[in-house]
Amino acid sequence: MVFTAIAGIFIAAIVCGVGFGVASADSMDDMERAGAFGFSKSTTHAATLAQRAEVAVESETFQYFERSALAEATPRNLDTGMRMIDDMERAEQERIAAENAAALERMAAEKAKQGVETPAETVSGEAPDPELIEYSLPAVDWSVGKEAFMAEWSGRIDSYLAGSPLEGYGWVFAEAAWDNGVDPRWSPAISNTESSKGEVCFRSCNAWGWGNSSWGDWESAIRAHVAGLAAGYGYSITVDAAQSYCPPNWQEWYNNTLGQMSFI
Repeated sequence: MVFTAIAGIFIAAIVCGVGFGVASADSMDDMERAGAFGFSKSTTHAATLAQRAEVAVESETFQYFERSALAEATPRNLDTGMRMIDDMERAEQERIAAENAAALERMAAEKAKQGVETPAETVSGEAPDPELIEYSLPAVDWSVGKEAFMAEWSGRIDSYLAGSPLEGYGWVFAEAAWDNGVDPRWSPAISNTESSKGEVCFRSCNAWGWGNSSWGDWESAIRAHVAGLAAGYGYSITVDAAQSYCPPNWQEWYNNTLGQMSFI
């Protein structure tokens, strides 16, 4: 019995020793593997925490520089775009100013023919002085440039001439007025006074009682009439122009034509 007990104790000791050795060996292997990846046996956890902290700092630093770069780049890009827009607007304003000055010079020249003095500031690029016009109509704005002038007056004249033989020729009246420095309302209004807007013409395509002239098409007729107004009667309707255009009943002619101009 004693021998059996001693044998049992001896065997148990051997088993425990083997198990402790295996466990110790496994722990040592783990530590060695940890060392193989750059960690010491005693500081593995601390090193891991330090490395994570370093990565976090690098990430935060990168995000800071990224935000700084975006903050610096955005104003530069906006400034460049705004400069381009300003340059385009300046060029457009200069183009309009040049066209306006040319139109005002033509207007001044035509008014000079009828003895109406045009102040120097008007010729320099300002809108015509309403006091220079002998009727109570809104002044024509010559400062907008030809494109805008055409868009406005062609539409207004076409609305006025709707349903007549001259319908659709608003752009011709407007362009002829711009080219000759003449009030764009004048020729269309005369066409109503003289022929009910081309309904009753005593000569072919002559809607204005214009001498004994005749034309083969409305466009040629319109351009000829507006140019004739500029050359012989001036910028717009006046008492003197009415007396010259229709001597027998100039006052009625003046009142009727002026009234029609107010509708355009």
